[in-house]
Amino acid sequence: MEWSTEKRYLPYEKWSAKELLELQAQASNSPYQLHYHIRPKSGLMNDPNGFSYFNNEWHVFYQSYPFGPVHGLKSWAHCVSKDLVHWKDLGTAIYPDTALDSHGAYSGSAKVIGDKLFLMYTGNARDENWIRHPHQMGAFMDAANKIEKLPKSLIEQPKHTTDHFRDPQILEHNGKFYCIIGAQDKATKTGKISLFEAETVSGPWKDLGYVDFSKDDMGYMIECPNLVFIDEKPILIFCPQGMDKDVVNYRNIYPNMYLIGEKFDFETGKFTSNSQIKNLDEGFDVYATQPFNAPDGKVYALSWIGLPDLTYPTDAENWSGCYSQVKELSLKNGKLIQKPVPATTNLRGEAVEFTGEMTTKNQFELKLQIAAGQDAVLKIAANDENTECLKLHIDTKTGKLILDRKNSGLAVNEKYGTERAIAIAKNSAVDLDIFVDHSLIEVFVNGGENVLTGRFFPKGGSNKLVLDRDINFKAKYWEMADI
Repeated sequence: MEWSTEKRYLPYEKWSAKELLELQAQASNSPYQLHYHIRPKSGLMNDPNGFSYFNNEWHVFYQSYPFGPVHGLKSWAHCVSKDLVHWKDLGTAIYPDTALDSHGAYSGSAKVIGDKLFLMYTGNARDENWIRHPHQMGAFMDAANKIEKLPKSLIEQPKHTTDHFRDPQILEHNGKFYCIIGAQDKATKTGKISLFEAETVSGPWKDLGYVDFSKDDMGYMIECPNLVFIDEKPILIFCPQGMDKDVVNYRNIYPNMYLIGEKFDFETGKFTSNSQIKNLDEGFDVYATQPFNAPDGKVYALSWIGLPDLTYPTDAENWSGCYSQVKELSLKNGKLIQKPVPATTNLRGEAVEFTGEMTTKNQFELKLQIAAGQDAVLKIAANDENTECLKLHIDTKTGKLILDRKNSGLAVNEKYGTERAIAIAKNSAVDLDIFVDHSLIEVFVNGGENVLTGRFFPKGGSNKLVLDRDINFKAKYWEMADI
């Protein structure tokens, strides 16, 4: 299908109910569809938005273009959950239906204010010359999930930034409201994070300048900046585009990074840190992660599994994108730890001992402990000959873990490499918690010290799970239920 600009920005009412139902059925029937992760009803899913807890439910909204696997006229779709694991999709919540968001309701965040949930997002509008005008917008959602937009833009594009000015995260500190926004500096064309302050969410909002968190060049744009606090330490999670790999080595087209800080001064924007910027996920496809400080005292995060400016095999089926499972974030010995939320275990079926080979439904969790001094390849979604599979090479002799999707089925963005590797402790045992959901793998290493996430697309009938040699290991396997 040819996706002209005109077609991508066709008003929603111009699409028929029949067309949308056909797209939903196509996505639902895909052999690559996910069954225990959030996925789109149809079309494109990208950034998670408005992750929050309100009215005794967990809420997440997702960037949605429901009519195809492309970036078109964006809306927000709404999902709710009682346990962070079982999610119900309530459909479109914010439409691009005003002059301020006429060309898309772009990414943003949420905060409970009184008896309502305040949503802050970027309205994308373009003029007759197709020049972009970003508006940071506000809306209130009540307990019945009814959303009412504020009539005026809260924050306009500053004179010192380009029109790449988006993805607000709203924060509250010492009785005031703050907002950080991804930006591109007009003079230097470099990526920045803008900081604003207000007495009330409706404004006026005061520009406090850029967040000062690194002397390094962050490339030409920063998207999806988020600030959370763990054990009173500020953690900055963000997506720099075009960053020099000498600053932080990464292989994906755009990385998702984090920085552990010691202190953040809301008035000056100074982020003090003794740490280095690091990759949030060592796999292939994590982007636009949205964390938040929850009222239960914990920090939860959700990631888009997909990358901007790339295509995926499901594009041919008119849908694209999915989300990670919800991860709980913590700090341990100066490291950011990411773990599946405890309720994930409620999806498990009967525990089965994995002895080295079995047939699966490609919808499982595998806990695998491998002793020191071992070297083996775990073949996932393998065909009968074990020649085509997703490979996880585990070497506890020399200390390396490699996820290899080269021969795992349909090709996926091979320009950016087919392997992702991390170092693990040499001559030490390793614990792996591996989740597979048809076309998604998440590998949590040593209790969440590292995570490798990626999409893969096996061909029909590739459903064997095999360790390629006899080694010293223990493993438990669970089929996982649909959500």
